[in-house]
Amino acid sequence: MRLARFLGPPAKPGVRLSPHRALHKPQTGTFASPDGGVLGYVVEGQARILSTPRERVTLRVPAHAAFARVPLYTAVLGDDAESLRAIAAGADGLVVAAMGAGHVPACYLDTLTELAGRIPVVLASRTGSGPVLTATYSFPGSERDLLARGLLHAGFLHPYKARILLTALVTAGASTAEIKDTFATAGGVNA
Repeated sequence: MRLARFLGPPAKPGVRLSPHRALHKPQTGTFASPDGGVLGYVVEGQARILSTPRERVTLRVPAHAAFARVPLYTAVLGDDAESLRAIAAGADGLVVAAMGAGHVPACYLDTLTELAGRIPVVLASRTGSGPVLTATYSFPGSERDLLARGLLHAGFLHPYKARILLTALVTAGASTAEIKDTFATAGGVNA
């Protein structure tokens, strides 16, 4: 019942308990849980929890640390990778919001391979729900190709969340192995 207390009092019986996020601000049905569904229900005044949150990821960042420079780059068709090269110049890490299941245009490959050799580059899906795949497609620029080039898997994490996590990890001085393990936990890859 500690989880039910943490979630707060339900508004009325029959309410669904969900880890919501806003999808469309002006609409009354704006909140949804695209990847998780409901956590539980209120039945006869009692919270009935069906699923519980996974392990939390916590980090210690030095109090006066300057935040690492970690840009977020969104992959789009028709891009020539010049913007990618410009935004990644001098970066301490990079999150790529890839198309679909984790795909980018082939013209990104040389730049992403070079970047992944010197800074952590995290591959997330820009779709809003669902994970980056790991072994479905194998064309140049596919998730399998990018992961083989050293990009790190964000799992179910939205690119915005992946950027916050990568910024904190790099600022805290995490190693590449620690970054990979943390993303596996936070992104639900090991779930």
